[in-house]
Amino acid sequence: MDELTPPPPDRDSLPPPPPPPAASGSPTEFLKGVVGKRVIVRLTSGVDYRGVLSCLDGYMNIALEQTEEHVNGMITNRYGDAFIRGNNVLYISAAEPL
Repeated sequence: MDELTPPPPDRDSLPPPPPPPAASGSPTEFLKGVVGKRVIVRLTSGVDYRGVLSCLDGYMNIALEQTEEHVNGMITNRYGDAFIRGNNVLYISAAEPL
């Protein structure tokens, strides 16, 4: 090294690395947390259903209240209650902050 180049920092003087991002929890915890809240359910066909998640089972069969059907981003129908068979579900997303 020449006189103008500073020496490398001592490993003990470096700050510790930032902690990893907090884990978001398991899918089961997420689903338990959104019961009674507004959700978006995307079907394998691409149609979205938005409503209040009333209940669901281990097969992802879903009951929604105050349901709206969205096709290509446009509301096409409104239902009081809707029941969605689990094998049609692509994903469930929270429509409001948890």
